[in-house]
Amino acid sequence: MIVIAHLSDVHLDGEPRAADRTRAVMEYLDGLPHDLDAVLVSGDIADHGEDAEYEEAAKLLRSRHPLMLCPGNHDERAAFRRVLLGEEGEGTGSALPVDQVLRGDGFVLAVCDSSVPGAHHGFLEESTLARLDRVLTDTPRDTPVLVAFHHPPAALHTPYVDEIRQFGEDRLAALVERHPHLTAFLCGHAHTAAATTFAGRPLLVAPGVVSTLRLPWEGRSGASEHVHLDEPPAVAFHVLGDDGRLTTHYRVVVDRR
Repeated sequence: MIVIAHLSDVHLDGEPRAADRTRAVMEYLDGLPHDLDAVLVSGDIADHGEDAEYEEAAKLLRSRHPLMLCPGNHDERAAFRRVLLGEEGEGTGSALPVDQVLRGDGFVLAVCDSSVPGAHHGFLEESTLARLDRVLTDTPRDTPVLVAFHHPPAALHTPYVDEIRQFGEDRLAALVERHPHLTAFLCGHAHTAAATTFAGRPLLVAPGVVSTLRLPWEGRSGASEHVHLDEPPAVAFHVLGDDGRLTTHYRVVVDRR
């Protein structure tokens, strides 16, 4: 059995609220009595893409489990690389998508950068799709591959998020057809736990840590009030059984300190 914890949208901004919620989730995961195969944080690590926010993230987003961090639309690639990944240097390389791969015991987690510098919507660059194609080609077909990015490539019936979802998704769908061992897509961005499908695969959305999206049929006190700030943070657990079946559990995290 393979278990991957999945959180998203911590939006660290130097203020105690986001930090406390992030700390509660990471302490909960580190305090589990069993080892996890991976912990995925699917974007919007920083709220403004500033070095100080990533320095805070480097202190908070530590885990005894294998950890993968993905950029979101609030992140800045150069600072993300420099502070979180320890990659030195500026220039052309720092502007490239932050694509990563974790090859675990019996699974592969391919993390793709769907961020678009200077914009809030998502799009996978051709280099990212080509890299993902190579990862899938190089992975035996009996090994499940989970693909993660920040922006969902399908509408979630939440207008505020759907306007800035991942576009150009037909290119990703075409890639899926060639690789039957692509098991599921994991994403964030929506600040709500959700499950749907894309290109015939599960599309599993992590809940937000910093806030929870108000759904269109939930009341709002103002036109700009898109999130609940009083809901607790939450995390998803994606479980790959020995039979290859994928199950997802969502768990609310309460800071008991």
